Amino acid sequence: MMRLEHIGIAIKHKEEAARLFARLLGTEAYKSEEVTSEGVETSFFGLDNTKIELLNSLSDDSAIERFISKRGEGIHHLAFEVEDIHAEIQRLKAAGFSFVSETPKDGADNKLICFLHPKSTQGVLVELCQEKQ
Repeated sequence: MMRLEHIGIAIKHKEEAARLFARLLGTEAYKSEEVTSEGVETSFFGLDNTKIELLNSLSDDSAIERFISKRGEGIHHLAFEVEDIHAEIQRLKAAGFSFVSETPKDGADNKLICFLHPKSTQGVLVELCQEKQ
């Protein structure tokens, strides 16, 4: 079973975006952290049924910086929480999906993560995530 865990949004200016989303959602970010392996700083806003993750690039060669250069700021990915990320990777591979990487790695907010390649998901970058034990 999957559930929408969060929506990732690529941003250029952390403080400006944080103020905008705080006004929009009526709440402040509950957490910010750097994910050096991805070259990003994240800020999370909690909602009743999901979260918004703002993704700010830490370097000129990060995936977020490349995304913004090509497409501009905006929705970067949809993240789905799964109970067993390894089993879900195998299930989706068998169903014909391709992955950016099939090996889960540490992500933000105490999660193991991996990404499906957008060419196999109608152009949408999909993240699988599982709470670390």
